[in-house]
Amino acid sequence: MITFLRRGERAPASVTERGAIDDATASAILIERLIPVETADECDSPVGAWVGGVDTITALRARGVDGWRLTLRHEAPRATILDTLVRNDVAFLRTRPDRRDEAIALCSLPGSVCVSSLAVSSLNEALEAARAGIGDLVLEDWDEDMVGELRDALAHMRLVERGPFPVGLDIDRARAVLSRPLFKAWLDQVDGQGAVRPRHGWAPGKDMAPPVPARRLSVQWLDSSWLGADATTELGAIDRHIAAILERSIDGIAPTRDEVATLFRARGGEVEAIAAVADEIRRRTVGDEVTYVVNRNINYTNLCYFRCGFCGFSKGPKSLNLRGAPYMLTVDEVAERAVEAAERGATEVCLQGGIHPDYDGDFYVSVLEAIKDRLPTMHCHGFTALEVWQGAETLGISVRELLTRLRDAGLGTLPGTAAEVLDDRIRLHLCPDKIRTAQWAEVHITAHELGLRSNNTLMFGHIDGPESFANHFEIAREIQRRTGGFTEFVPLPFVHMGAPIYLQGKARPGPTWDEVVLVHAVGRIAFDGLIPNIQASWVKLGLEGGERLLSAGCNDLGGTLMDENISRAAGASHGQLATPQDFRRVIASAGRTARERTTLYGTPPHRTPVGAPA
Repeated sequence: MITFLRRGERAPASVTERGAIDDATASAILIERLIPVETADECDSPVGAWVGGVDTITALRARGVDGWRLTLRHEAPRATILDTLVRNDVAFLRTRPDRRDEAIALCSLPGSVCVSSLAVSSLNEALEAARAGIGDLVLEDWDEDMVGELRDALAHMRLVERGPFPVGLDIDRARAVLSRPLFKAWLDQVDGQGAVRPRHGWAPGKDMAPPVPARRLSVQWLDSSWLGADATTELGAIDRHIAAILERSIDGIAPTRDEVATLFRARGGEVEAIAAVADEIRRRTVGDEVTYVVNRNINYTNLCYFRCGFCGFSKGPKSLNLRGAPYMLTVDEVAERAVEAAERGATEVCLQGGIHPDYDGDFYVSVLEAIKDRLPTMHCHGFTALEVWQGAETLGISVRELLTRLRDAGLGTLPGTAAEVLDDRIRLHLCPDKIRTAQWAEVHITAHELGLRSNNTLMFGHIDGPESFANHFEIAREIQRRTGGFTEFVPLPFVHMGAPIYLQGKARPGPTWDEVVLVHAVGRIAFDGLIPNIQASWVKLGLEGGERLLSAGCNDLGGTLMDENISRAAGASHGQLATPQDFRRVIASAGRTARERTTLYGTPPHRTPVGAPA
């Protein structure tokens, strides 16, 4: 991998390198969504990173500044440079053309963690440096097309844009040492791998189609060469380690947990190759049908005493006019909404809401009884693992006892929400007062043992990344191997606009489009033989986004979701209603066959046969 840093004023950049940066200057730079980098030999600047000489770097480390924030200028004798690099864990050695080979040699020594870096002004200089062994290029005022030329010329190497810090920086390390303004600026710039995210305005929930080129699936690059080319589908054209994992997957050999993490580190053309393999596995698993369910979300209250950082539903900022007035539906009102849904053709009602302080397990049972009393055949898909856990706790009974009561009262299936990311290192910051991974697993395993089915969800794109994604997948696979109770995998891209954790400067602005593609495609590959259905959430991505994911391993578009409020409360522009006609139009546009389904993927007996007039 070769990384590059863009700086300058006439082209997209992630940093401003300047000497003698004071508080006012640093604030002005941060307002421009850039990170200030100090280049004078001073140690007291309020900046994100430093480029300095031997004395400055040594003094900064003595003050406790982490080495990943430091770049050493290659100005001292060789022995002094090497001593400074290794004693201070410096991230980059900024060299000069006349000392390039020395820098490459020093950074390639066993035990060295430093990367050689060189500023280049032309394509030829960049190619010469990269082929000589320089690991990091500093590009002054390079526009997208110039970067695209470099990428194409280095086709055999992975080219990745970085910000002021190394790619792969652990978010926990950054959170621990960066000031809140710096931490927010960095999070706004990067994807889940710590690389600079593409500079376009799209994010999940925004009222715009994903900016994906017509003939490809990745939008990692924005230059004209990339946008006008065909997708990469040949395994021989991508990283050999990723290609080997994909070849084994085609042969039915599931990737290991570590191999799943490797797939999640794919970029650009590698993402497209993974999507192509996922779509082939989809085709042989479920064919060309794309399913959807006619359903209604009934969110019975927006009052909640839990404080999940991603949730704007119960506490959306008033400035965004998202939450509206607090409300709490009565049991009769919930049942009436279910009747209205049935009159509009729904075969399922999805029941979930905030955890009201007055709710106990009896409330959830009474909701089911009221619906089933009026609609005996309505499928009730309801109650997250958190609601079940809290409901059992309030009654002083076991999870199994409450789930048995819910099943007997008419519960059909459980949603996978409340899973968020099944990695407790992430949950500690994302939803600290929520149930942990093992508790979520306890609820779903018990439900499966009682004959209830559920789905598995992953809410991603906030403070997570390849390792946490792989951990989530491994937990889900372990549960499915034991019980076989999951009906589908449903990725839920993080909608950031009204989410408290984002507004507080503690999360990224949602996943990139390529990360969205990867989560769905790797899901198809990792769950091959275990979970047959992969759903694209039009609520988060819009119908256009859902359509594009039908070529990345997806075979389901979810439900019509009349009156869905939770995604809207987080700032999403989509989500309140899609009609069966909308689904059929999108599915036909993708060249696939539409089929309305039940919650458990059967065919509603009273529905018009596939292919007949609507």
